[in-house]
Amino acid sequence: MQVPAGIICRVVSMLIFRKTAGVFAKPPKRNVYGFLRSLHVSPGVLSPPKLVLGIETSCDDTAAAVVDETGRVWGEAMHSQTEVHLKTGGIVPPVAQQLHRENIERIVEEALCASRVLPRDLSAIATTVKPGLALSLGVGLSFSLQLVNQFKKPFIPIHHMEAHALTIRLTNQVEFPFLVLLISGGHCLLALVRGVSDFLLLGKSLDIAPGDMLDKVARRLSLINRPEYSTMSGGKALEHLAKEGNRFHFTLSPPMQNAKNCNFSFTGLQHVIDKLIQRKEKEEGIEKGQILSSAADIAAAVQHVTACHLATRTQRAILFCKQRGLLPPANAVLVSFACSPASRHRFTSQRVALDLGPCVSCWTV
Repeated sequence: MQVPAGIICRVVSMLIFRKTAGVFAKPPKRNVYGFLRSLHVSPGVLSPPKLVLGIETSCDDTAAAVVDETGRVWGEAMHSQTEVHLKTGGIVPPVAQQLHRENIERIVEEALCASRVLPRDLSAIATTVKPGLALSLGVGLSFSLQLVNQFKKPFIPIHHMEAHALTIRLTNQVEFPFLVLLISGGHCLLALVRGVSDFLLLGKSLDIAPGDMLDKVARRLSLINRPEYSTMSGGKALEHLAKEGNRFHFTLSPPMQNAKNCNFSFTGLQHVIDKLIQRKEKEEGIEKGQILSSAADIAAAVQHVTACHLATRTQRAILFCKQRGLLPPANAVLVSFACSPASRHRFTSQRVALDLGPCVSCWTV
């Protein structure tokens, strides 16, 4: 059975969109399958809609959804591991793997039940195969292949970041080509999206991702020891603390200012911040693990310099695309998408524009 290219990326990208937004629709109250089937009519033939089951286990959430070729979600379900990983101070791959194993069958059953679709009515099964935590990905892949063999359905491997890049087209009228900035706890990249499976990579992180760096800074500041932040992930705690601080109290320079490319780097910045925290601990006479009085100012400075780095590298990508004629001059679009679970680092994509108004004023967005 030939599944249209559009549905391939709609399935997991819609699943990811709903997962990162934290919004899951209630199960339909009536059998929409029969209703929609009646709408797909060709001369003399009733044609049922093509339905794809999407399964996502790339990191720390187990999710599944049934989506049709128009992008409509028929049913979905998700299990979050956030509470467990907060207790360990971060995601532990073997723990995430075990939690996926314990929940994946139930989550897929709930998604199918909510959609009121039987496995035999599916047109295909789509599953995230990369990138992500290898142990987590393996659980989703193994379970999917069991379903594929049992029900004799086509299998569609999904690239996690490509699905994120196409999510915007599910909610907005965005035409190809467009530029996308993807930010998460494990990835940071700039790409020109020329089609459903046609991407030109313009820049990527040369070391760690911004979300990873922010989590490490939060741990270094011992934010988990503050009751109001004890139930938040590192990046989210840092974001909330930054609201209380002065971003200009400490001067942190964005990395790679003289690099003539569109890549990112956060390891050097993390080392600079570690030294700053170390110096302030000595000045305030406190031991590691205690809360600095200047923690809010440090958090605000870290957010600001991170956004500056993201914005300036993205500006280079836009100028490159415009000079090479890769983006239409009248309707060039930049889509920034922070794609981490539980909104851990979503602030970065917003701050790119909020913190650097003058810098981004030349962007056509």
